[in-house]
Amino acid sequence: MTIAGVLADITVGLHILALLYIGLGGFLAWRWPRSIFVHVFFAIWGVAVNVFPIPCPLTALEDYFRGLQGLGPLPGGFNAYYIYDTVFPRSMLPVVAAVALALVVFSYAGAYLRWKHREHPSPHAMPQA
Repeated sequence: MTIAGVLADITVGLHILALLYIGLGGFLAWRWPRSIFVHVFFAIWGVAVNVFPIPCPLTALEDYFRGLQGLGPLPGGFNAYYIYDTVFPRSMLPVVAAVALALVVFSYAGAYLRWKHREHPSPHAMPQA
């Protein structure tokens, strides 16, 4: 395997981690509230890349490394190549999108409630020893 092949594989791994962070990263804010700002950026970026004709920098980077190997760009992009009909059927995309949105909303609601509880503890709460 060439250096470009290894770098392309690393880029795929980073891309998968970024997608997981977009869907689940809001839960990190339950523990680290300030991380919500980073997650909001990732979530907005993830939606924008999929709704508008904005190129994803990670897909472009992988395509670059594929080009160094004499391969063409990913057919249909990252999601079409690695996820649709591999991880879940393309026909399930609306359901997966709704579940992902629900996870993000739930994680944000939980982060807000945890933040609110830390800022304004209940007067009936037992003091911690």
